[in-house]
Amino acid sequence: MSRINVMQPWLGEEEIAAVADAIRSGWVAQGPRVLEFERAFARRMDAQHAVAVSSCTTALHLALVVAGIGNHDDVVVPSFSFIATTNAPTYVGARPVFADIDPETGNVTADTVKAALTERTRAVIVVDQGGVPCDLGPIRALCDPLGIVVIEDAACGAGSTYRGAPVGARADIACWSFHPRKLLTTGEGGMITTARAAWADRARHLREHAMSVSAADRHQSVLPPAEEYTEVGFNYRMTDLQAAMGLVQLGRLDDIVARRRELAARYREALSGIPGLRCIDDPDHGTSNFQSFWVEVAPPYRLTRDGLLAHLAAREISARRGIMAAHRQPAYDTTGPVSLPVTERLTDNTLILPLFHQMTEHDQDRVVDAVRSAAALEEKRS
Repeated sequence: MSRINVMQPWLGEEEIAAVADAIRSGWVAQGPRVLEFERAFARRMDAQHAVAVSSCTTALHLALVVAGIGNHDDVVVPSFSFIATTNAPTYVGARPVFADIDPETGNVTADTVKAALTERTRAVIVVDQGGVPCDLGPIRALCDPLGIVVIEDAACGAGSTYRGAPVGARADIACWSFHPRKLLTTGEGGMITTARAAWADRARHLREHAMSVSAADRHQSVLPPAEEYTEVGFNYRMTDLQAAMGLVQLGRLDDIVARRRELAARYREALSGIPGLRCIDDPDHGTSNFQSFWVEVAPPYRLTRDGLLAHLAAREISARRGIMAAHRQPAYDTTGPVSLPVTERLTDNTLILPLFHQMTEHDQDRVVDAVRSAAALEEKRS
């Protein structure tokens, strides 16, 4: 049997040609294609400003810096997220404070955020986990009067919607990922979007070592002025090679989302009658791009989550454990005891099934048949 991967990017000759054109142009570092990609991405996401960077992790770091978050501040984050969401506050000297999540969506809510607030809370990072849009309105209604900045970690969110608009459009500042596991990929790469011109300008400044003259401007000048470094900056630039690829990928986004939603609906229909399995679905407040299609495994399903993963692997189907819990990781085991029952339940009992644009109905039927046969085989053994 051929292996079914959990995810694979949709890439083709257009991306190859775009990258080749960038190489032939001589601009391989940050240049005109990065600017074009920023403008196109801002238009697509209903954002006033977009700043391309090297990853979503660096986007989160810069978002906290431009928002003025630093030493002795607390930042509320979901533990139920990739470790970068928790690491970013640590980079600026702040303390991550973990909030629990909604059992249906896997996202923080106004209630779980409120329970995690402290006297030192100056920012909250919300996540559109697996592409499921976070219910941002009530969280902003809670945080805005308190002067707490809301940062949207939209790493998984390109193509998802919140109350009719793209996710990220209603946050103070949003951060995006173009890792190969995401719908849009540039290999590695990220983006910041915001309505605040001053924040965007400073992020552009900081991503280039805080140079007073950009690298692009220096390269275009025969005799550029001597640059100055007015503060400590970072090397968080995107290359024109990545941006060329990103522009092609952005043009594919609507098709990618439509196909993933079609496959997700097919999964839900096929798995809905299996007792003990719960599939992720759209929340009432928006639509998901289904960056990840996760399933919760519980009795009366006859296998545990890990048992089902092993059963799938034996049939050359590569699934994944559900989203990690950052508060359980050794790097954060000094944060003290926390009560996150929903986070721990979903971390322990969910798995991510294969889902990608090129997936055929035959591929999907193999996955569904394996999930069904796992319970049947275990029932025969017992």
